[in-house]
Amino acid sequence: MTESALCEVTDLSVSFATEGGVLRAVEGVSFEVQRGKTVALVGESGCGKSVTAHALLRLLPTPPARIESGSVVFEGRDLLQLPERELYRVRGGKVGMIFQEPMTSLNPVYTAGAQVAEAVRLHGDLSRRAAWQKAVLALGHVGLPSPEHIAGRYPHELSGGMRQRVMIAMATVNTPALLVADEPTTALDTTTQAQILDLFARLQAETGTALLLISHDLVLVGELADEVVVLYAGQVVERGAAASLLAVPRHPYTRALLRSVPPLGVSRRSRTEDKRRLPTIEGSLPDLRHTPPGCRFEPRCPERFARCATERPSLYPVAEGSARCFLHDPRAPAPAPALELVPEPAS
Repeated sequence: MTESALCEVTDLSVSFATEGGVLRAVEGVSFEVQRGKTVALVGESGCGKSVTAHALLRLLPTPPARIESGSVVFEGRDLLQLPERELYRVRGGKVGMIFQEPMTSLNPVYTAGAQVAEAVRLHGDLSRRAAWQKAVLALGHVGLPSPEHIAGRYPHELSGGMRQRVMIAMATVNTPALLVADEPTTALDTTTQAQILDLFARLQAETGTALLLISHDLVLVGELADEVVVLYAGQVVERGAAASLLAVPRHPYTRALLRSVPPLGVSRRSRTEDKRRLPTIEGSLPDLRHTPPGCRFEPRCPERFARCATERPSLYPVAEGSARCFLHDPRAPAPAPALELVPEPAS
């Protein structure tokens, strides 16, 4: 663990018991989050991003989930080995969590203000009145209009975007050292997204809060992240400094993800009129109960060759990071791809 690292995840593996066998949702995932920095976990739905985030704080239901191996060292202590009582003090205090589904994460029988105030009182010694006042301030900081009024409303009386902002207020009200944000701006309009990003920036500038961002929005990742970790089928396939990775992706999966991002300034209507389609990644994720013997991306990879179908690649060093692809194996020259790539028609 480097000196500046706040949290170090090492060789984390998580499985789920299913009727069809053991499903290995996360396998050998490792990364660091440094103080005051932002690390983004990216990938398609089902790649293991949210499972990784929930495993850090042992929030997965057991059974069927099982943490098979690994460690999560936060401020010198392995969260996977902490007694439940001590872990309870960490959750919501030193580590805040913004969940992806605010409607199912908020308690329907308590007001928004009561739920934020409860988070304050659980990790401090404020009176009920002082905790309520701090909760109202937190609701205002996340851009909710008339926070005194919103504090008295129940979750079902709020829109999806408002509920999401209540969740963000709960996660940030105690100024955590680490904030885990699972798709924090999905239900928000562009203006509110900008307010939330400003809030994250202020937290990091004023308190040194580190951010672990889970997102499929590569534009957002490009604005926020210092480092990017790309997951595919439960494994890290590429990681590195955000500026380098997004500018020159080294793994075929990362390149495919970036090609699928709509270009700025081009609307859906204009793309239709030009009869152009946004590139997609053909095929689907492998069945994680029966993973292929070789590279997990091989069946969908346009750059695959014979070795990819039978051998499992390691994470090989590349500029400012690493990539799980035989194209970067320093021990042998990469053979020519087995597939003949069809050039795109000239525009």
